[in-house]
Amino acid sequence: MPAATPATMLCGTCVTPGRFELLPRPLPETAPDGWVLVDLAAAGICGTDYHIFQGNQPYLEYPRVIGHELSGHIAETTGNWAKGQLVSINPYIACGTCHACTRGKPNCCMAIGVLGVHRDGGMCARIAVPATNLYDATGLTPQHAALVEFLAIGAHAVRRSDMTASDTVLVTGAGPIGLGAALFARLTGAQVTILDTSPERLHAAARFGFTALKTPADPLSPHGYDVVMDATGNPAAMQAGFAHVAHGGAYVLVSVVKGDITFSDPEFHKREMRLIGSRNALAEDFRHVLHTLRTGAIDANALISTIIPLADLPARLPQLAADRSGLIKAIVALSPAGAAA
Repeated sequence: MPAATPATMLCGTCVTPGRFELLPRPLPETAPDGWVLVDLAAAGICGTDYHIFQGNQPYLEYPRVIGHELSGHIAETTGNWAKGQLVSINPYIACGTCHACTRGKPNCCMAIGVLGVHRDGGMCARIAVPATNLYDATGLTPQHAALVEFLAIGAHAVRRSDMTASDTVLVTGAGPIGLGAALFARLTGAQVTILDTSPERLHAAARFGFTALKTPADPLSPHGYDVVMDATGNPAAMQAGFAHVAHGGAYVLVSVVKGDITFSDPEFHKREMRLIGSRNALAEDFRHVLHTLRTGAIDANALISTIIPLADLPARLPQLAADRSGLIKAIVALSPAGAAA
């Protein structure tokens, strides 16, 4: 009798910049101790994925299976997880032993390995992840559960700011991360203004009930804002944001760029400004997002612009990378049907 052939799956792989293919790999059958096999159901496409495709993501080795905004079903009952249970995945694989991890900050682990960036991601049929990186998404759809990671980044930034209901908030950059930050800022009761150069993105924000929508040509508060949050990924915009922080206010840098950002030290001290970096998210942020989606405090359906079968992604990804105007979040549908014969 011939030996059984190991099952394979098709993985969405950036082979080189500008070249994206579905390539076969073995379907994982076992997981290390403390890890869990997850049959993936949906994956959001992030700005990082577009950067990887375009060759603009630093510190990345090709080929790379992309995908870090993930949801799926537990493949086999293990520990506290039941087979078939819907989960949302935290893609930040932390070492657990470095200074940051031992201080309760695995989101900025000194040896972090982010799925789809530093290690292969989840644009495939199955993946193994640490059990501690899974969150129960019961009550959500797989597509909604795939929104949790990107929303958690905004939720984390809001929590880092210590904003209150009495604060005025300016969010610069109305892409998915900025929109998420604005939504969670509004949930605190704060008064939120959104600034962007793109009329399409401002129009998208208006669909969520935001009315204080500004372009760079529009006047902003002459007194500044208690909290300014940058999600532009643009060095010039990040530097310009310092001038919009009110005396006694905080500036939260959510986006990150390769290079230096400068500011006026006398002006910084005169305002007793707090400058805060915000990276990734923590468990409490993931749980907060799951709660808001379950209660309907955030309209998950409105965040999803399109759903794409994995088989169609090689043709669609170049188009999306070239023109994302009007797009909030594209979701890729994953299933065991994505397995190769």
